[in-house]
Amino acid sequence: MKQLAFIARLLLLIFTLACGAQAATSPVNLAIVGLTHDHAMGFLPRLQDQRDVRLVGIVETNSALIERYARRFKLAPGLFFPSLEMLLKQTPAQTVATFTSTYDHLQVVESCATHGIDVMMEKPLAVNMIHAHRMADAARRGHIQVIVNYETTWYPGNQAAYAIALDQHAIGDIRKIVVHDGHCGPKEIGCSSFFLSWLTDPLLNGGGALNDFGCYGANLSTWLMRGQRPTSVFAVTQQLKPALYPKVEDEATLILTYPGAQTIIQASWNWPFDRKDLEIYGQTGSICVPKPGVLRLRTGKTQPEIEQTPPSPAAPWSDPLSYLAAVVRRQIQPAGLSSLAVNLIVTEILDAAHESARQGRRIDLDSLPK
Repeated sequence: MKQLAFIARLLLLIFTLACGAQAATSPVNLAIVGLTHDHAMGFLPRLQDQRDVRLVGIVETNSALIERYARRFKLAPGLFFPSLEMLLKQTPAQTVATFTSTYDHLQVVESCATHGIDVMMEKPLAVNMIHAHRMADAARRGHIQVIVNYETTWYPGNQAAYAIALDQHAIGDIRKIVVHDGHCGPKEIGCSSFFLSWLTDPLLNGGGALNDFGCYGANLSTWLMRGQRPTSVFAVTQQLKPALYPKVEDEATLILTYPGAQTIIQASWNWPFDRKDLEIYGQTGSICVPKPGVLRLRTGKTQPEIEQTPPSPAAPWSDPLSYLAAVVRRQIQPAGLSSLAVNLIVTEILDAAHESARQGRRIDLDSLPK
């Protein structure tokens, strides 16, 4: 009898390990909610080449969008659903990536939280702190993870810069961070009418260039400052192209003040070229990331600047889909640039920036209503 019991326990252990190994290697079943965000155009090709994640359905009601994406990516009609509820009843979806307006992020998160489904959204997290807090509350109640996808998160240069500046402390304490983000304008670069309909709406996007591109700098600054909130935010916004963007600002400059450092964020729909670059200045050196895969390092007062090509990060920190799959499998806990904690601070910074621009003065974060 003891031998039979031992064999039974052994077989159970083998079965459990086999199931766990299969769960760790089987693709995560992903549903997409919304297609009005043009970033979905770059996301779907990634899915087709990804082994970690499998697309099981898309929630979209706009027939023109459905036709556009189905034709371009050869998607079967059976992949499209009119609601998340119907998709969840008919597919084994385990997680959601949402490409809606920023305003609709709240509804997606609250719906997914009731089903215990993790959510990844395109930046930024929310249109304001009211929405952000409601999402955080829903995530806690539903025991789900909410992560925010920024293109700049996966830049080898940015990740190498963090390691050099903070892990190695190679340039001393950080004193100044400068972030430039933007392009010549969403209409000018050919964004779709579906995207423009909410991107240039102050309610659905939370603002214009300030939210669209200011979030990158706020995200990187919060990460590089190890999750510290700035003590104050000062912002200046302008409408340099009111005929094109009558409802929102197309130019924004933010200054974030910390006890020992300062961040300058320049977010614009008026750059003559596309840019997402980062500069970090410490007590004894500097790090510049002019392109995703380029890093320029200078240490010491007399040392020449050295240009490096940092290696691509290892999975799952190499791309948003590998990262999402690892989060869903609970192999990693969201942290840093993608995390809800960091992006709550990002939303607080953006809210303060809008208030600063409106009042024409510096906003002390601790003076804002909770």
